[in-house]
Amino acid sequence: MAHLTTGERDPELNKRLDAELTAFNSAATGADDYGSFSVRATDEAGELIGGLTAWTWGGLCGIEMLWVREESRSGGWGAKLLLAAEAEARARGCDRVAVSSFTFQAPGFYQRHGYRETGRMLGIPGGHSDVHLFKRLDGTPNPETAVDIEV
Repeated sequence: MAHLTTGERDPELNKRLDAELTAFNSAATGADDYGSFSVRATDEAGELIGGLTAWTWGGLCGIEMLWVREESRSGGWGAKLLLAAEAEARARGCDRVAVSSFTFQAPGFYQRHGYRETGRMLGIPGGHSDVHLFKRLDGTPNPETAVDIEV
C-alpha cells in the first residue's frame, strides 16, 4: 500500500527530487550544463559585507539571493556584486539572467541595472508581490514585457 508522509524538510527527498527534475529537464531541453556560483564581499576584518548566489543552466543565469549588510548598502556593494555575477555568468556562456525580488526589497535596484519586469506573483505577506525580472547579457535589447521574450 502507498503512503503519504508530511513532515519537516527532508534533505534526502530534496536531493532525490533535484536529481529527478534535473534529469527530466535535461531530457526535455537538451541542456545539461547546470552549475552554481557565488560572489562574496568581505571587509578588512574578514567580516561579510554582502554576497550573491546564483545558478546557470542552458545559457540562463538565475540569481537566487543578493544581500548587503545594512551599514554598507550606500557604498555601491550591491552593484559590485551584481556586476561581478553578470561577468561570471557571461564567462560561463550565459546570455541572459533572471531574478525575483519582493516589492519591499529591491526591484528598483535591478531595474536601474537594466532588468525588465516580466511578471509578478501576488499574495506575499503584507500586501506585497514577488517581482520577476529579466536582462539580456549579449547586447540584445531587453524585452518590454514577458510576451516579447525570445530565447
